[in-house]
Amino acid sequence: MPSNERLTEFAAVVAEGSISAAARMLGLPRSTVSRRISGLEAELGVRLLHRSTSRLVLTEAGQELNRRARRIEADAAEAWNTVRRLDDTPRGLLRVSTSASMLDQLLVDFAVDFPEVRLEVLQTMRQVDLVGEGIDVAIRFGPVEDPNLIVRRVAAVRRVVVGSPAYFEQHGVPSGPADLKKHACLVGFTGDETPVTLWPLADGGTVAVSGPLAGNSRPLLGLAALAGLGVAFVPRLVVKKELATGELVHVLQDTVVAHTSVSVVFADREYIEPKVREFVDRAVPFLQNAFRGDG
Repeated sequence: MPSNERLTEFAAVVAEGSISAAARMLGLPRSTVSRRISGLEAELGVRLLHRSTSRLVLTEAGQELNRRARRIEADAAEAWNTVRRLDDTPRGLLRVSTSASMLDQLLVDFAVDFPEVRLEVLQTMRQVDLVGEGIDVAIRFGPVEDPNLIVRRVAAVRRVVVGSPAYFEQHGVPSGPADLKKHACLVGFTGDETPVTLWPLADGGTVAVSGPLAGNSRPLLGLAALAGLGVAFVPRLVVKKELATGELVHVLQDTVVAHTSVSVVFADREYIEPKVREFVDRAVPFLQNAFRGDG
């Protein structure tokens, strides 16, 4: 198994952009660093870097190793800091995964208040593997079934069917769920990133839907409905303003409806680091306030 020292040297090569620059930073001869990178590739049995006279390009395996090497470096540094400075000051690398841009202000305020924390924010609609991908905290929409995660539920988001007045004037207003089969439905993605084909009914059933646009961005679906492309099933918060102004109309209020839970989740560890505890303690009330009255 490669030593942590080899991983540190590889991460330095990636960070500096060249073997020569990494060698200067590490205080080693260039030939030594080059030989060790080649030895690392041989030991792992994969190509990590494509070398050229002008730049280095990471292979897919190199990208994965670099991400994990950086995490190992951060964890090692935090281990020393934890032992050396046993206090409650948030510090070190904090990786956050969220699909909601509404968290941006919270993230900026946190970075300002805790300058010893290095924030990495991954905005994605997929449900990340917190432990496997080195994520400290995630905002999760929907049920959380992983028993290795601590879950702080903050809200229940109501999803509604909406369309523009112009669309309904041209295509008619659906009077029941069965009418959706005749309408252009703007759909999201399932957890495995395939287009949704069923919308939930209040009585526990489902209705089949299809249409001209599928996407994993809720604001995109709201904009598409606003443009008259069809009807969308989106969180009410996403289209709250347009519903208030009449630019969008809520239909099938009592028949096509669902509530999606919103949670702050983090790995269940014996020792919850100050950076994680502080971020979670801020994220929970921030999100509760953001979603207040939306259920």
